[in-house]
Amino acid sequence: MIENVLTQNKVSLQLKITIKTLISASIIAMAVLLPQLVHIFVGASGGAKLLPMYLPVLLGGCLLGVSWGVGIGILSPIVSFLITLIIGTPMPTLDRLPFMVGELAVIALVCGLFSKKIMQNSLFAFLAVLLAFIVGRSAFMILVCIFQSVSTLTISMVWGQIQTGFLAVVVQSLIVPIFVIGLKYLIIKNNINNK
Repeated sequence: MIENVLTQNKVSLQLKITIKTLISASIIAMAVLLPQLVHIFVGASGGAKLLPMYLPVLLGGCLLGVSWGVGIGILSPIVSFLITLIIGTPMPTLDRLPFMVGELAVIALVCGLFSKKIMQNSLFAFLAVLLAFIVGRSAFMILVCIFQSVSTLTISMVWGQIQTGFLAVVVQSLIVPIFVIGLKYLIIKNNINNK
């Protein structure tokens, strides 16, 4: 979506990269900060219930497309792990980190595939987020099935986590598209006013 806007406004390649980098860094910062806030205000179980890192990654995919979205999906849990490791309690934990990187990359990929469609018709944002969650959560389960012999995660544990986060999936499947649609409206309105 952002790529379309930048192209329509004839922004240079260097400026495009700068803008996308700043947006990506902001989204990754949000993906690191939101889980911390959830853990402070809701407790340790808040992450599995509210899926706070997923929301920024969904936004990243919808707004920035496949390449930048997947980058956000990969970097968000890694940056969070490294920063929180310094503090003393890494989030996500090391045993969950590779699975979360895979799941969030898939979620961002699916949303990113819809990025251009969302610019054409905002309602695609709802489909993008819903499919992203279905495919991403499935990828999480498949990865655990494949690597269960070398992982502390079990299929029943992951299924429990998926069930625990179901309400967050429903809520984010509404919030993220509404935000994306609102942002698109503001961008279009701004473009009309600047002409």
